[in-house]
Amino acid sequence: MIQERSILKVADNSGARLVRCFRVLGGSRKRYAHIGDLIIASVQTAEPRKAIKKKDVVTALVVRTRKPLRRSDGTQLRFDDNAVVLLDEKREPRSTRVFGPIPREIKEYGFETVATLAEEIM
Repeated sequence: MIQERSILKVADNSGARLVRCFRVLGGSRKRYAHIGDLIIASVQTAEPRKAIKKKDVVTALVVRTRKPLRRSDGTQLRFDDNAVVLLDEKREPRSTRVFGPIPREIKEYGFETVATLAEEIM
């Protein structure tokens, strides 16, 4: 579960390292973001000489959470960290690579391009 003021890792090569969530998209009363949800975040740390700078406001897709994801067959999928992938205005990834495992539900939620860039789909 990701809420406002949560610090998240960035799982792509866009240049940002850590972001802080300050809005969960999807309604005025939506408090928590889960895998496949969109958030608005501020870049806290960034790599030098990249397109993304510190204090930039970005849209991000949640791709990993420590909160278990329950699948319809009864299995649960839990990750070691909370991670996001940065998106542009067209909801396409801003990067060319996605690091770490990505759940296959991301493709079902309509983000096929993020799933194609991933190293591993679980």
